[in-house]
Amino acid sequence: MGISIGKEKGNTYLYRLNKSSNELANKPTMKQLIVDCGATKTDWCVVEGKETRTVRTPGFNVLQTEEAMLKSILNHAVEEIGPGVEDVHFYAAGLVGECPVNLGEWFPGARIEYASDMLGAARAVCGRKSGVAAILGTGANTCEYDGEKILWKVECGGFILGDEGSGAVLGKNFIADYLKEYMPEDLRKEFAAKYQLDYVSIVKNVYGGPAPARFLGGFAPYILSHYKDSEYVRRLVDSNFRGLFERTLRKYDHSLPIGVVGGFGYSCKDIITRLGHAYSVKFSRFLESPLEGLVEYHAL
Repeated sequence: MGISIGKEKGNTYLYRLNKSSNELANKPTMKQLIVDCGATKTDWCVVEGKETRTVRTPGFNVLQTEEAMLKSILNHAVEEIGPGVEDVHFYAAGLVGECPVNLGEWFPGARIEYASDMLGAARAVCGRKSGVAAILGTGANTCEYDGEKILWKVECGGFILGDEGSGAVLGKNFIADYLKEYMPEDLRKEFAAKYQLDYVSIVKNVYGGPAPARFLGGFAPYILSHYKDSEYVRRLVDSNFRGLFERTLRKYDHSLPIGVVGGFGYSCKDIITRLGHAYSVKFSRFLESPLEGLVEYHAL
């Protein structure tokens, strides 16, 4: 049982659930909506029987996005999704307690669950079993999960005070070395030619820009592209993940499997798995997006 990813068509991403007809025969067809809401993009996954499709819209923050923009995004999503949604599971970063956005205005009559992206990640990689979930993207976040709810979590601290293992922290350490000339000269020259960044522009983006973590995390793909050919980069990347093991993951129950969600963590899964051996860490699953696991959790 799983999900086959099909081709992209405009803003809609088509999937097919790999489930036998006998299994589906005993499950009534319902139009479900599973939403992964992020600051950059929001994926609205529609599940109807054996077919699913995902509509992608710009991301939004339920606490900060201006009302006009929020309504525009939601109206567009509803047009693409169509009528008849009966069940909505809405996951958003930092969502705790009551959601300030009433999705019932856009999906009248639907049962609606609001939850944090951390609970979404835990459900995606752990299902209904106990485990530790880690979100490794631009930022980093973790929790211990008992198969139903989050039991507790190590505070992530953001990219200034923590977020070890994230793309933003990797970018921060790289940029710090770039400014102080603590990296090989050939790599420094290549980076300078590619990005054309001076000291002032870097400081403005980090200390005065609208999204400093995203700015720093944006350098992660470039850094990782040199992982195989640069000893300096290998040390930098490995040190970032060792920080994750030593300052965060080691505080959880070592007998529990760890599941990882996020594009940065997924792209580094071989590195993370290898480094985890030294800490006796066992990984259960790596997902680039939580949607695959959430469809299994809610619809299968």
